[in-house]
Amino acid sequence: MVPMKSFEARAQITAPPDRVWETLLDVRAWPSWDPALDRVDGTVADGSRITLHVRESSRPFRLRVVELEPARRLVLRGGMALGLFSGTRSYRLEDGGEGRTGFAMEESYAGPLAPAITRSIPDLQPSFEAFTQGLRQAAEARS
Repeated sequence: MVPMKSFEARAQITAPPDRVWETLLDVRAWPSWDPALDRVDGTVADGSRITLHVRESSRPFRLRVVELEPARRLVLRGGMALGLFSGTRSYRLEDGGEGRTGFAMEESYAGPLAPAITRSIPDLQPSFEAFTQGLRQAAEARS
């Protein structure tokens, strides 16, 4: 069995978890530090939806907030009806002490159509690295 695609990026951020969390939840500001995004519609709240408008795609990505643990974890999920395909993106923060935060971002795919659909998903690793570094810079610059 061929392993399914997944992506992950990590960073150490010189900012406390609450500041990193505030930066992460300010989704409308993401395009100012994530070069892959044109804009993000919506706000992050338990069960809410956000829509990512990616520069390289004419199709918006609609995601639902499926898990929200303040200053610790945010999980977004999007996909097809009936569970035929889903993508789950999670963001985790760990208190590193002394005003530092460990950050991890990962995405995985599931559903009966996932093996076929993931073959057409491009390498998202560079965009994950850019997001992670952009978040780090934005959180560290926040007063």
